[in-house]
Amino acid sequence: MHYLWEALLAAWRLVSSADREVVDILSRSLEFAALATLLAALVSVPLGIVLALGEYRLKRLLAAVLATLTGVPTVIVGLVLFGLLSRQGPLGSWRLLFTPAAVIAGEFCLAVPIITYFTFAALEAVDPLWRLTARTLGATRVQEAAAALRTARRGVAAAVAVGFARAISEVGAATILGGNIRGSTRTITTAIALETSKGEFALGLALGGILISVFLLLNVLLLRLRGR
Repeated sequence: MHYLWEALLAAWRLVSSADREVVDILSRSLEFAALATLLAALVSVPLGIVLALGEYRLKRLLAAVLATLTGVPTVIVGLVLFGLLSRQGPLGSWRLLFTPAAVIAGEFCLAVPIITYFTFAALEAVDPLWRLTARTLGATRVQEAAAALRTARRGVAAAVAVGFARAISEVGAATILGGNIRGSTRTITTAIALETSKGEFALGLALGGILISVFLLLNVLLLRLRGR
């Protein structure tokens, strides 16, 4: 218990003093996750709209597939991308392995199914009568999609936030694709794993506390958005 207390105090000192390494890891993690989430949202939100508003037989099956993809282990995503980006892989000539781009690509692949599925679910939850009303008023497909997006905007915003949380909290793909290189590809989660294995428990606790704070802030923003 005494050891844990000392580690907590040391972790607090690292955070309160804005330790350079802690700030560096935090800023890099936020940068990677934000860029991956932005790119994923640009793909996933339109895709979710198309899938939700389309009329086809396999919609329920597709929803089940998307729901399954949201829970794919990060190490599997990392393994597949590693095979694609390695020297022997089809994209090996791009030389992206163990670079920030590789980590962002991994986080992008993890965020896409989550944002797509929850966007799909948010639009599916909208009262179907609005579509009939929009069509009766002569709305085009694009206008119908825009109206649906406005109606479900809180759900879509929540989908993007969940995608960001998935991106910033993953560790498997970031380790496999980025190599946990200090000053280049090391993120909060990979640093926690490394520092704890080295016996630097205080630094691991400091980074863990910061990660929890990020999740807390996301939840507060979501609750405020839901209350509007």
